Amino acid sequence: MTSSFSNLSLAEPLARAVAEMGYETMTPIQEQAIPVVLAGQDVMGAAQTGTGKTAAFSLPLLQRMLKHENSSTSPARHPVRALVLLPTRELADQVAQQVKLYAKYTNLRSCVVFGGIDMKPQTLELKKGVEVLVATPGRLLDHIEAKNAVLNQVEYVVLDEADRMLDIGFLPDLQRILSYLPKQRTTLLFSATFSPEIKRLAGSYLQNPVTIEVARPNETASTVEQRFYSVSDDDKRRALKQIIRQRGITQAFVFVNSKLGCARLARSLEREGLKTTALHGDKSQDERLKALAAFKAGEVDLLVATDVAARGLDIKDVPAVFNFDIPFNAEDYVHRIGRTGRAGASGLAVSFASGGNDVRLVADIEKLIKNKIELEAIEFEEDRPRGRINDGRRHWREEGEAGDARDVLDTLDRPRERSEARPVRGGRPHRAPAAPRDPFFEQPYETPDREAAPAWEAAAKTTPARGISSNIKTKRKVPALFKSAEPS
Repeated sequence: MTSSFSNLSLAEPLARAVAEMGYETMTPIQEQAIPVVLAGQDVMGAAQTGTGKTAAFSLPLLQRMLKHENSSTSPARHPVRALVLLPTRELADQVAQQVKLYAKYTNLRSCVVFGGIDMKPQTLELKKGVEVLVATPGRLLDHIEAKNAVLNQVEYVVLDEADRMLDIGFLPDLQRILSYLPKQRTTLLFSATFSPEIKRLAGSYLQNPVTIEVARPNETASTVEQRFYSVSDDDKRRALKQIIRQRGITQAFVFVNSKLGCARLARSLEREGLKTTALHGDKSQDERLKALAAFKAGEVDLLVATDVAARGLDIKDVPAVFNFDIPFNAEDYVHRIGRTGRAGASGLAVSFASGGNDVRLVADIEKLIKNKIELEAIEFEEDRPRGRINDGRRHWREEGEAGDARDVLDTLDRPRERSEARPVRGGRPHRAPAAPRDPFFEQPYETPDREAAPAWEAAAKTTPARGISSNIKTKRKVPALFKSAEPS
């Protein structure tokens, strides 16, 4: 068994695409899974997140489907032969992009369908004919019911992140989808954990699978430094900023447990000068994809996210992950910190625990990863200005007295009387920026001569009806809460 892609017996179009992508040495899951899939056997694979599972199943499936390759424009010549199911839209889009890169020098077609966006463009792609269909279960069922997707010629099925699909309630959808497929097929199941539910699923739909485990289940990467701090809820944001500054962190994931908390924290950090974006389930798919693209491009320092971003997202060179909230499910901790320290790189995982419930959740994590966890106390620096924000983003620069740089931001909201110059070390005066002046707030209060009419009433016609004396005072109109029904 070889560990080099150059020695792997891939067809020339696939080998050329792999070489262009810079693949040289196979990861353990690739080294063990690719020969098994090439042999046409079912696979039940477990590996740490970020170990190259996409290439482990995509390359051998494309290799086996090359016998069906053709340049015909007829959709009938391009039926769906491989189906890849994933739990989230972001993962589906990511895997589809990888498959397109692997198959760029072949005539094999692929497309992706997921919810949150219009079905019409997806329908047009499906009607043209595709060999590889990447999908989330809910949207795939929509296309099946609309007769846009026909799956009676599927030869290969991949259930990726199967444990996550079960966690979020996709089991009934999976069972319905699998009922549409031919019984004679190759099924590949990949999961971060082999829970009893996963084993039952594998027993129902896999035939004599080869089990591949490249790491102990729920094991965290040895290259990730894990730190746990005991911090009150009110001090978490302050602790986050201090660690970012002290460590010189350029980018990081910040995980929270709720969509509302995610939006609030992102807005708060953005106001404090850190370029931040939020990623959670209430955002539209377009907003979610734009947030990920901005983070990948380095335009954003912090990606505040719920567990929708905890699985499988392949963003290279992210130096740190912060668990602003301890995850309710201990297994999600493993997936969250798997966003850093990928492909052998070093990373930092920081978790903030507050209160008795968090201590219980930390104990669950300790039991899962089988490592002793020590809760550390964090020492905050004095609350005096120490630095200033460098061009509105990334971190703090030494300047002036020691303290927390948060006070520099607070000066924007202080009254003008306190913005006078004060001496600092080195004899240079420091002048806090004055708040912008608004003349409206400096005018004395004047009682209006009469009560102003509301805008909706002022807009109404004031001309009295014909035949009514101008001395008769008409009834005062009031706004209606509900529009009366039109008489039929």
